[in-house]
Amino acid sequence: MASRPKRRKEDGLPEAREEGAGGEDSELEEEEEDDDDDETEEEELNEEVNVEFEAHSISDNDYNGIKKLLQQLFLKATVNTAELTDILIQQNHIGSVIKQAEVSEGSDDEDDIDEVFGFISLLNLTERKGTQCAEQIKELILNQCEKNCEQSMVEQLDKLLSDTTKPVGFLLSERFINVPPQIALPMHQQLQKELTEAQRTNKPCGKCYFYLLVSKTFSDAKSNARKKGSSAQQKEELMFSNAEEEFFYEKSLLKFSYSVQEESDMCLGGRWSFGDTPMKPLRTVMVIPADKMNSIMDKLKEYLSV
Repeated sequence: MASRPKRRKEDGLPEAREEGAGGEDSELEEEEEDDDDDETEEEELNEEVNVEFEAHSISDNDYNGIKKLLQQLFLKATVNTAELTDILIQQNHIGSVIKQAEVSEGSDDEDDIDEVFGFISLLNLTERKGTQCAEQIKELILNQCEKNCEQSMVEQLDKLLSDTTKPVGFLLSERFINVPPQIALPMHQQLQKELTEAQRTNKPCGKCYFYLLVSKTFSDAKSNARKKGSSAQQKEELMFSNAEEEFFYEKSLLKFSYSVQEESDMCLGGRWSFGDTPMKPLRTVMVIPADKMNSIMDKLKEYLSV
């Protein structure tokens, strides 16, 4: 599984030049050389480098990378990301991490070869009932639903998360922004195969009746405030950090968004804008029936196949 994104090259700055021997001519030469340096530097910074990504099974070595991506999702919310990371590593019969493909020895990218650029996995909230991270995730979602939705939706979501006869899987698909969406298709397809096999062999995760997904989204910060619980939270207002998650949104049974503007910082969230339009960072919660996954995969094939 490989994809070829483009990224900036940050090394290879121009070499320093010796200063001339004084006088106006020398100063003019230095100014011209500085201009040349700037142009050369700009050209090299804009140079695009092809990078191949590969999927690997999750292992102990991926702990820091997965935890970092989880923190990018939850920001300052009270969720035990250390425990969650441990569980995802323990149940490595499902899930994958995205890493850079092997590079030649001595390459500038050699240090990045073991870095986690993204991952996909699932936490079965019903099976993991009682673990701190699972309870915190459910509490976070319900609390935000209470703040942003009508009581009828809160009750519906609470009932869905409490029904032990219909397990809910918390779908996690996180990656850095420079990783292209095309890689999401084989990652999701592989996860669905692994979940089917887990159910067949009676391993953890197995059958899920619903999938819970929390997506990183953005909206126009200047747009009118949405009314609590209204249907005005339309897809057209949202921009998805993971573009493919728009298709999950379309098939969701329940959905709502909440702001994380106060939790975002330059390290984890950054300041987002498109052109001159400032963007408000959100988290969009979706509950997707499991029987909708095949049609979602078909949509991903249609739009993400390369």
